[in-house]
Amino acid sequence: MKAVQVTGYGDVDKLELVEKKVPEPKSDEVLIKVKACGINNTEIWMREGAYGSGGKSGWRPEGVQFPRIPGSDITGCIEKTGSEVDESLIGKDVVLFPFTSSGKEGLEHISEDMSFIGSEYDGGYAEYVTWPADLCYEMPLTDSIESAVFSVSGMTAWHMVEQIKAKPEETIMVTGANGGVGSLNVQIAANVFGSKVIAIVGDLKLEEKMKELGATHVLSYKSDNLAEQIIEVNGGPVDSVLDVVGDALFSTSLQVLKKGGKFCTSGSAGGQKTELDFRTLYLKHITLYGSVLGTRNEFKRMLDAIEEGKIKPVIDRTFPLEEAREAQAYFKNAGKLGKIVLIP
Repeated sequence: MKAVQVTGYGDVDKLELVEKKVPEPKSDEVLIKVKACGINNTEIWMREGAYGSGGKSGWRPEGVQFPRIPGSDITGCIEKTGSEVDESLIGKDVVLFPFTSSGKEGLEHISEDMSFIGSEYDGGYAEYVTWPADLCYEMPLTDSIESAVFSVSGMTAWHMVEQIKAKPEETIMVTGANGGVGSLNVQIAANVFGSKVIAIVGDLKLEEKMKELGATHVLSYKSDNLAEQIIEVNGGPVDSVLDVVGDALFSTSLQVLKKGGKFCTSGSAGGQKTELDFRTLYLKHITLYGSVLGTRNEFKRMLDAIEEGKIKPVIDRTFPLEEAREAQAYFKNAGKLGKIVLIP
């Protein structure tokens, strides 16, 4: 099979197109012919070494074992089953829950042995992948490309909204609202939980599209008086912030939060380190949440909401598998709307 593997930490030149033997499923696994694989920050930061220190980076302390096939947002068709798996699954189109864990129900994502497909296991930048049968779910949509944009970013966004306990009477500010996680934060907060959403983007040409996704107001982070604009359009401070930007909007986020407000972050594309005056936290009674991925039950609830049409796929562009380098480089461009998807 064709596959793209990462040979070490570094730039996109560390992505190499190779020919590999099709993997054999273990007894509890299935072999999946990959139909689509969405691109996430996770595999880019894994390649760049942004998750760790001391020369190691990954979801686990030991770092990534190279070469590794990245890719975690995977849809495909089951072609073969392991000895302990019902053969009736052959021919089913599935979407993959993206990690294994021994954690108890509701705590899977914070278990010490949580291991991620595309980082600890070979992933979806390939024509075939193996994965435990019980972590394969029926695709929520009939189209495999559209179904491939939710697994990691969708579950991350869903978990963020559940963490802050979003309510219909609340206003939620979403940073990076045109990105993969951000665009889903907008939809989930507005269309599933019924909250009012203020979407923060770079280019206001995206305003109408963001409103179509559910945003009530759309503002640009390039504004000289963004905090004042947020408070003005909302008629006061906001209840919560869902953030994927990090440093660039951290000060503004705390400034516009109400007393007792909540700040939840799952990314730091705008800077991984920041300055914090602790007085802001305790004088405003602000709660901070760190968030990534989610639980299997949240994954199921997300798939149900997608099937019901409450959350829609937002796709900026697709690339053939052979152009993985170009796709990851394009992913880092500003001004996109939605996900980038690789097609084997």
